[in-house]
Amino acid sequence: MNRLTGKVSSIEEMIDLIRSSSELMSQVTYWHTIPPREGRYESFPEGLHSGLREALLARGIGQLYTHQAQSFREVSAGRHVVTVTPTASGKTLCYNLPVLEGILKDESARALYLFPTKALAQDQVAELQELANIMGADIKTHTYDGDTPPTVRQAIRNAGHIVVTNPDMLHSAILPHHTKWVKLFENIKFIVIDEVHSYRGVFGSHVANVIRRLKRICHFYGSNPQFICASATIDNPKEHAERLIGESVSLVNDNGAPAGEKHFVFYNPPVVNQQLGIRKSSVLETRKIAAMLLRQGIQTIVFARSRVRVEILLTYLQELVAHELGTKSIRGYRGGYLPKLRREIERGLRSGDIRGVVSTNALELGIDIGQLQACVLNGYPGTIASTWQQSGRAGRRQESSVTFLVASSNPLDQYMIQNPRFFFERPPERALIEPDNLIILVDHVKCAAYELPFEENEQFGGESLHDILEFLTEERILHRVKNRWHWMEQSFPAHDISLRSAAQENFIIIDMTNGARVIGEVDRFSAPTLIHEEAIYIHEGVQYQVEKLDYEEKKAYIREVDVDYFTDASLAVQLKVLHVHREAIDRGLKRQFGEVTVNAKATIFKKIKLRTHENIGSGPIHLPEEELHTSSYWFTFDDEIAAGMTVNDMQFALLGLANVLVHIAPLYLMCDPHDIRVVPQVKAVHNKQPTIFFYDRYPGGVGLSERLYEVHGELLAEAQRLISSCGCLSGCPACVGPIEEVGLTGKQLSLGLLKQLEASR
Repeated sequence: MNRLTGKVSSIEEMIDLIRSSSELMSQVTYWHTIPPREGRYESFPEGLHSGLREALLARGIGQLYTHQAQSFREVSAGRHVVTVTPTASGKTLCYNLPVLEGILKDESARALYLFPTKALAQDQVAELQELANIMGADIKTHTYDGDTPPTVRQAIRNAGHIVVTNPDMLHSAILPHHTKWVKLFENIKFIVIDEVHSYRGVFGSHVANVIRRLKRICHFYGSNPQFICASATIDNPKEHAERLIGESVSLVNDNGAPAGEKHFVFYNPPVVNQQLGIRKSSVLETRKIAAMLLRQGIQTIVFARSRVRVEILLTYLQELVAHELGTKSIRGYRGGYLPKLRREIERGLRSGDIRGVVSTNALELGIDIGQLQACVLNGYPGTIASTWQQSGRAGRRQESSVTFLVASSNPLDQYMIQNPRFFFERPPERALIEPDNLIILVDHVKCAAYELPFEENEQFGGESLHDILEFLTEERILHRVKNRWHWMEQSFPAHDISLRSAAQENFIIIDMTNGARVIGEVDRFSAPTLIHEEAIYIHEGVQYQVEKLDYEEKKAYIREVDVDYFTDASLAVQLKVLHVHREAIDRGLKRQFGEVTVNAKATIFKKIKLRTHENIGSGPIHLPEEELHTSSYWFTFDDEIAAGMTVNDMQFALLGLANVLVHIAPLYLMCDPHDIRVVPQVKAVHNKQPTIFFYDRYPGGVGLSERLYEVHGELLAEAQRLISSCGCLSGCPACVGPIEEVGLTGKQLSLGLLKQLEASR
């Protein structure tokens, strides 16, 4: 401890200070220490270009980590590769080395880099350009995205050795205009796809189809590029990369990078109402911990799950430490910030001028932000993979680091905080995609037909194309001449297809505060609950109220407001089973997986006070019913188990169980909790028995409910553990739901139902 300033002089001293604080330690449910790891190295590959070797030495790199050397060998042998190692382990060199080597040996060679965000793309161009400049090589690297000036675009198309872009730009601006990119497509040797784990669900299913179109165009121009992929740790990296690119890949996952000692602290805010199971606000506790770290001179990153929370925490922290550090030393970072501002914040973090940053998961991906010492997570990020990614932003360059996971009252948070072994002993989640989802596939067949005519017997993924091509011909979208199908519409299909949603009919959101400007869009199935009239819609940390929803024109008109509540809408849902694909019967329970139609109607909305989550009002919603055809997994309790319960008791038991399951399901899926819905029915339409349905919230489904069907037993066991371990008396927001929703006996009834199942086995 520095006697003059009262501040700690190292992160190790800070960790000792935390351990000695009885106030903090009384709320720590688990402290996990990961010992430091020595680096494992290999010499530069024998055939490595001398210029590249010298450039690496000039940057202080005298040897490669084992995984970097292995990746280089696999690419040199002509294989497609996916490298899977944690944050800050030097994955960038795994693809930059072979690509630069390829271009140095053949000046005409070209490479295409795909990143999920613009910030990552900018970061990579700087890294590549630095290496090229050190070598004095004429290797032109350019980003091609929405911010690229039109005057520069032609130069990139003709002369860019490495074109760095994102899937959205590839889909809508490069592939449809491939005739302008002949130089790239004729000479393309490498396609680099970084952050492969982020391509999952609907977005990943779209991207897999964009890659099918990309390969089709490369084939047309006579090239056969090699894929080099990189990913954070997930449970199925090889399988996921192969589904994404449609090729066999070699897996490189032997991480040779060194790492400092890592402390992972699980922190549960104190209970303020034992009976109702209400805890102190996780935002306030996050503020307390982050302020303590910052005051002690520890450079800290705080992650929050929403833009609103980022803004609230940023305001709190700037107020608390402004007089000591100045407001400019604590910054926010999230979607909506202009690129120039983001670059400024990234530079400030690297130089140390910025001592603290509050971010959404925008900083979770591998943008270089230098050496942070501590990470505070406001709430569980939703997946094990994301939690490790965010935690990995602290403790780079072999230093010790500390991560705090501050739990909210959400059941998933409470489950994690009370079951730390689940987190530390379990592999990260599986990334799931369904490229052959019919709605997504048809959209991309249209785009592909616009790009190049389809030939008889041509393959495009796993589905038979003939039926789709005939259907599009009947709809007068395609025109058949002999054995070829040609695009015949005037419109340009990629413009109308968003990679972020499965349905085309998105609602646009128009801000009327100062004139009229479009600020976002919402998919059709979310519209009734997110942008109904009087809803509070949050965009870039700003609250807006929906003044008018024009359902026919698919437009929502909003105006900026400043209120202390948000809105949450209730859906009345009817499910109808269309087809059963798989089923299994276990004593007392039948589980099935198949296709369903979902008829959903938004009925009422509640106004929920920020921070306390009290219900402070409600109102009706008058909107038409929406129909969705999707995949579902459901399980039904037999008559023997249902016999001992009244209809009322069964209703509360199922509702309580559904409330728990909807929060536990994401433990097994890399998905947002909103991607899967859970609906309890005391008397299901198809069998008149008590049933709980899970369904994918996207037309056709993207594989989420089928995965849950497979882990059914684990799902119910975890639900029982969560309810049993909750300290409340009769139910609370951290388990089966508040008493107002599930009644005074909801907790006992839900637990009783699960115990009956256990007893019947």
